This record gives sequence, C-alpha cells and structure tokens, in this order.
Amino acid sequence: KYDWIAKGQEQFTQKMNIAISSGDLPDFIPVTSIQLKQLAEADMITDIKDVYEKYASEDTKKYLTLQGTAPLDAATIDGKLWGLPQIKPSYDSIDYLWIRLDWLEKLGLDAPKTMDDVLNIIEVFATKDPDGNNVNDTVGLVVHKDLFGYYASLTGFFNGYHAYPNTWIEDENGKLVYGSVQPEMKTPLLKLQELYKKGYMDKEFGVKDFYKVSETVIAGKSGLHYGASFNSLWPLQALRDIDPKSDWQAFPIVSADDKPVKVTYNMGTTTWVAVNKNAKNPEALVKLFNMFVEKCWSENAQYDYYFYPPNAEGTWKLSPISVLPDIDIYTEIKEAERTGDASKLKGAAKYTWDLMELYKAGDDKLWGVWRGNGGEGATSATLEKYISGNHLMMNKYVGPPTPTLIEKWATLTKMQNEVFTKIILGNAGIEEFDKFVDDWNKLGGEAITQEVNEWYSNIKK
Repeated sequence: KYDWIAKGQEQFTQKMNIAISSGDLPDFIPVTSIQLKQLAEADMITDIKDVYEKYASEDTKKYLTLQGTAPLDAATIDGKLWGLPQIKPSYDSIDYLWIRLDWLEKLGLDAPKTMDDVLNIIEVFATKDPDGNNVNDTVGLVVHKDLFGYYASLTGFFNGYHAYPNTWIEDENGKLVYGSVQPEMKTPLLKLQELYKKGYMDKEFGVKDFYKVSETVIAGKSGLHYGASFNSLWPLQALRDIDPKSDWQAFPIVSADDKPVKVTYNMGTTTWVAVNKNAKNPEALVKLFNMFVEKCWSENAQYDYYFYPPNAEGTWKLSPISVLPDIDIYTEIKEAERTGDASKLKGAAKYTWDLMELYKAGDDKLWGVWRGNGGEGATSATLEKYISGNHLMMNKYVGPPTPTLIEKWATLTKMQNEVFTKIILGNAGIEEFDKFVDDWNKLGGEAITQEVNEWYSNIKK
C-alpha cells in the first residue's frame, strides 16, 4: 500500500521531509542522514542496536560491513543505532581516466604516464581532427556544470595534482581538513582555466548537466574524460552502438610529479531505514535485510532469479530495502581468465562472465560489460592497480551530519562550485580562490570543521 510515490531521489527526499513534518510516517522509514538525525532528535524513531545484534544474520552483518563500519557509524549517535544502511557501492565513486583508444592509435599517441601526457592528449584531441571530418568540432576534456561526480567529473583531474575536492582528509597533525579549501586546489584550477581559454573544453559546459554533456560523447566528438567504472555501460556503449569502431579504455589517474597519486572516493551509502518509535515489530526490518542478503549475496543466493533474471532489469529493484555491496568480482574473473576455468564462478561473477562470453561470441551490445570487467577493463585492471598500489583514499568523514553542516552545507557547496566555475571560465582570477576560502570559513566552514573533528577524535579513541 503506497501512501505516496515519488520520481527520483530528490523528489522522494522532499516528500519525506513533508511526511516527517506532519508526523505521518510508516513503521519503517527510508531517510537521508540529515533526516535520520532529525528524527532521532525529535524522538520519533527507536534505537535498534539490540534488535540488530539479536536478529541480524551473520551474512547480513558481513555485507553491511564489507568495507568497514562506516555505513553503521553514520547512523550511530551517542552510541545508539538509529537505522540500517541501504548499502550502495563505494567503488562506484572512484574516478578513472577514460580515453578513446582508436583516436590514440590514429594520432600516434601513447597511453599517459604523467599529467603532461594527459594535457597533450587533451590538446591533440581538440585540435588534430581525430574524427576526420575536416571540421574543428571535437572537445579535448569533457566536463559537466556540477564539475564532480560519476561521468565527466573533475575529481580525478584534481587528484592528479594531489588536490582533493569534496573530501575530508587528514592533515599533518592528524586533524580533518576539507580538501576543497586547501591551497593544492590552485594549480589544477589554473590548468583548467588554461584549457578552457585555449578552446580545449566545451565553451558551454557551465550550463550542461552530465546527461546533456553525454551527447558530446555519443555524437563521437570527444575522446577523454574522467569518470566511473560503469561509464563503459553508459554513455560509451551508446556510442559503440552507433560506431562499432570506437573503442575506449579506463586508465589509472596519473600524477603531475613523482609523488604517488591518491584517488579519492566516498562512502556510497546515502540512505538508511529507521524504525518508527511506535512500530510493534522492529525486528521485522532486520529480517527484511536478512532475506535480501540471503536471496542475492549469500552462499546459496539465487542471483539469476532475484538479482538479474533473464530478460528483466533486476527483480531486486522491487524490494523495499536493498543491499548493494562492493563485491570484488574482478578477482574471481581475473583468476578464471588466467586459468581458463570458469566452473567455480557463481553469483555476480558468473553472471558477468557469461555476458562477457556473449560479447566475445559477437554480441557487441555487451562491449561495455567487457570494457568494465574483462581483460584491461576498469575493474579487472585499473581498480586492481589502485588497490594493489595503495592509491585509494576514502573520504575520512563518514559520521552523521553536524548541526552547522545541516544548516550551511548546501550554501557552501553552491558557492564552491560557482567560484570554481568562474575561475575555469576565466571570469575570475585565482585570487578569487583565497576569497572563497575566507568566505567558506566565515559562513560555516570553520564551525563545521570543528564539529567534524570532535566526531573524528571520538572515533579514533
């Protein structure tokens, strides 16, 4: 029985805010971290720590903490557990350097080993007519108006210069500082300003979201961007469907100097399920989680039936809760490729392997699966290099939202992206960054940093 429905997470969050205000809430309440804290402070939900410990299966506890306790920590306030995390893959937020291989070959370029190599590829892709139509209509570096996230992101570009936007990192004193306001941001911002001035970026990127920007790729007018592992599935597969000669590969982020690169990523989990204070059976929520994990991820999981059945997009999407952990299937697939024996594969690994075999047999619509998971794919090769080389750095702040963060964060983030965009467009000099840092601190950033470090000092005890 649906009291109401919503289209997309943003609308869902807005409608849930209205429901919270009215007090008209179901027994189990899917919420953001801010809503979770509001409900806890309003005494509208119940602590489920004991219920979780008593009823959660070993598999549930395993998959809710597969990459550490951060998703549970984020729902823990004053030692009480206020919700169970709807786990989503953290690795999905890792940036890779996606480059069009057929253009590299055509223009006689090698895979990049340094940021100078990357900058050269951007220039050549923008100026040397890689699509061969005798028109100056290609883009060197694709970026969307929000600058960061999943496709046509700038996070990986900044990481190459040891700058960490939108990420809480440890300073030399063991304190957390916000990467977006550190002086390391200046060099990559100036580099981007230079690229834009030379015409190597889309002149209108400041008004295009990543869906609109994807049209540049699908039209065959770009050959390099930073983005997630699943970019081979979208939007690159859409180009491949039109132009089967197009071929892309995910390369590791490279460093601007001899210092090892660190690639940042965030905890993927963004929603939790809380239990109404008046619910008669709080343990039922834990049992729902147990069932989902059992059917999709356990030793006896029926992956082909419950998660990705034939000729369906995914039965799991009908579930009121979900657990989508980072499962390193690439290690199993790599071993099967090495030995030539896929008989031991099951679940997600077997499903992915079977799709790759169909690609090898001639189904080019599965090229994206192959480029993501097989051979020199994003996860099979590049993620493996990130992990084995200790190149990954997770956002250090995974706690519940602080009071000032709840009040000020949206304003601070909007100001940040506006200032960064102005600098890149050349509408402001780099001195605008210093003013932004001062404003950021005065308008709430300093208070948020203090609150974040109070949490961090308690976590480290």
